[in-house]
Amino acid sequence: MSLILPHIERMAAYEAGDYLEAGGEALKLNQNESPYPASPKVLEALRGITEEELRRYPDGRSGQLRSALASRFNVEESQVFCGNGSSEIIALLFKLMIAPDSRVEIPDPSFMLYHTAAAVNRIEVVPVPADEDFSIDLDRLGESGEQAIVLVNPHAPTGRLLPAEGIERLLQRFRGLVIVDEAYIDFAVPGASVLPLIGRYSNLVVVRTFSKSYALCGARVGFCVADAAVVAALDKGRDVFNINAVSQKLALAALEDEAYMQHTAEAVRRTRESFCRELAELGFDFIPSQTNFVLCGPPARSGALTARQLYDKLQESGIYVRYLKHPRLVDKLRISIGTDEEMERVLKELRRLTGQG
Repeated sequence: MSLILPHIERMAAYEAGDYLEAGGEALKLNQNESPYPASPKVLEALRGITEEELRRYPDGRSGQLRSALASRFNVEESQVFCGNGSSEIIALLFKLMIAPDSRVEIPDPSFMLYHTAAAVNRIEVVPVPADEDFSIDLDRLGESGEQAIVLVNPHAPTGRLLPAEGIERLLQRFRGLVIVDEAYIDFAVPGASVLPLIGRYSNLVVVRTFSKSYALCGARVGFCVADAAVVAALDKGRDVFNINAVSQKLALAALEDEAYMQHTAEAVRRTRESFCRELAELGFDFIPSQTNFVLCGPPARSGALTARQLYDKLQESGIYVRYLKHPRLVDKLRISIGTDEEMERVLKELRRLTGQG
């Protein structure tokens, strides 16, 4: 007799991008990490970690961090929940807020971790196909009796941005849970976040992370802003000490240097736009991105390398990008935005591989 639940044995595991040891010559552009170091204030906080902080249990509520986030986003502390990366928050939302055997709508394609969370909790995913250009029609969502809707905005893996007013129209007519994952919001145009709507819609949960724009992937800190009742439920289901003391301290230091985060996010935006112009000159198709990555397809001319072939060739040259196996994405690559120098290395290799170098 198997000790593993049958639905767990049947499900596919979530696949992250290839892991690479730090410090090598390989160029890692496959997991949408920041190309810049964390704020100097973060590094100073890291150097200041004491023996006492390592020996004692951390604050289970991450109270200081919640308070700082509440102040930063002008919400009540009771509306803020902190998790071990946004991945823990996603898992808890599906475990605690969506009933087994119910249904959740997710635009397709989307961030596959939501599918994994649904499968673990025996929740059916209703995929809503994106349009031909990968735009998402919000008016098609929430009409079939689903318990929840998930929106990644700006979208992963396409990089497209949904209008805040469109999401508010959805909230006005849909009474179930609406999760808006804003992992990449700091790379988007100003005013794109729906976080200001929290006070008006008790069914809205906005999920954020310190991994992307704050350059703290390794610290594993995420947070969400939601109705106080939702936060109270998440507190009931979380691990007792879900964020370690070091990570709490680093996230607090990152929040103290908002100017640094904005400066590096703007640098990513400039590099992204420059990289897209160069891709266009090489004949690549790409989707206009509001994130720190670009989803693009190679030139569609006779004899050109396929996306999979380009992926393999780039990896042979020490450049790691992401090849996604979704049926609608097999002709595309997702390339994280690095520094100007790193993207020039990518472009040089793409020119060579497409016979334009």
